[in-house]
Amino acid sequence: MNIRLFNSLSGKVEDFLPIKKGQVSMYVCGPTIYDDVHVGNLRPVVVFDTLRRFFLHVGYDVIFVSNFTDIDDKIIDRALKENKSELEIANRYIDVYNRNVENVNAMTPTYTPRVTTSINEIIKFIEELVKKGAAYEKDGDVFFRVSEDKNYGHLANIKLEDLVHGARIDENDKKEHPADFLLWKRTEVGITFSSPWGEGRPGWHTECVVMINKTFKQPLIDIHGGGFDLKFPHHENEMAQSRAHSGTNLANYWMHNGFINVNNEKMSKSLGNTLTATDFINKYGGNTLRLLLLSGHYRSPLNLTDEVISNNQKEVEKISNAIRQLAVYLQLNGGKLNKTAHINNEFLETLADDLNTANAISILFGVIKTINTKLRKPNKEIETLENLFVESNSMLDLLGLKINYPELDKNDIQLYTQYKEAKEKKDFAKSDEIRDKLIERGIL
Repeated sequence: MNIRLFNSLSGKVEDFLPIKKGQVSMYVCGPTIYDDVHVGNLRPVVVFDTLRRFFLHVGYDVIFVSNFTDIDDKIIDRALKENKSELEIANRYIDVYNRNVENVNAMTPTYTPRVTTSINEIIKFIEELVKKGAAYEKDGDVFFRVSEDKNYGHLANIKLEDLVHGARIDENDKKEHPADFLLWKRTEVGITFSSPWGEGRPGWHTECVVMINKTFKQPLIDIHGGGFDLKFPHHENEMAQSRAHSGTNLANYWMHNGFINVNNEKMSKSLGNTLTATDFINKYGGNTLRLLLLSGHYRSPLNLTDEVISNNQKEVEKISNAIRQLAVYLQLNGGKLNKTAHINNEFLETLADDLNTANAISILFGVIKTINTKLRKPNKEIETLENLFVESNSMLDLLGLKINYPELDKNDIQLYTQYKEAKEKKDFAKSDEIRDKLIERGIL
């Protein structure tokens, strides 16, 4: 199957050609774990989990890595405020994050490296950049020398000279160039580590490069993903370091998902319109959040409103009702739930076309509509319904939507038989009594 993905590096949709035949290496930037993540933080989780599921379905082995940034000023600030260690803060919010990831039915990454377990490799990496002349030390701080990278700005499609005039850079008198960025920060506040430049901690932009090299044991992977806000400066700076250190762009395909807006405003803490993932899932359910995050093309922004949330809740209910009714009918009438069948090819082709989940969901709802139509017919074809059950569940699995349905035992089937017999005999008191039991067990 010809898989096509939009590559932020080239700015166009390209055929996907893996480095190693039959295998995909993916790295998705994970969270900085100092607080409960908001729903926008789960969009890359859901998007790239779906891409991973698709690769697996079409036969690839996938090595999927997503990190935890467990060193950060915000983590240190919270640790000092609560009189706890940075490790305690990190572990607390990693647990919260992992529950959210599980609740949106995302698969566990192959590896989840943490910055604190890669300090020695980070220091060695920075030392090598200094030796190559791509980085320099000033009063215990180490900076990357952006002027050494002639391709700097390629990913974000910006020119280095334009950055000097009001662009997104940090001012620092120690820098040779305003766009140079920090690789090692000298500090005595919070958690620190010994280095050739004194006590300090690594800069954010260098951490993922090192964890990629360390985890994959190679300086080039297939796909590097994350939110659009990471494109510049974070991913641009990662790529610059990789070019200087290893002569590679770090990844062949750079993929970025769009922002989440709330009532047409960008979600941000300063505006007070953030929705935590935990609160959203507790109120509306993980399936609702997952379907919502896949309802538009991953590169487009998503706008959250009460109406959008309500519509996605209703759509999840439609899917759930159809799958449950179909599963129960097949079990009561001798049908099989574990039959194999080919998944809709149009559905797969849609996902192969730059992961177009919006169109894939439309195809899924076409199958759900067919299920409901077939179930309403007086003369039902068991084989057709078996195929529809397998096909719809294969689609749901690819999209990562987890729909539960009753699994009936002999007692359930016997009770349903008694219910039908009571109705045929017009013993309504008995049939009503049995019906209540069937409803309680989710059979009716």
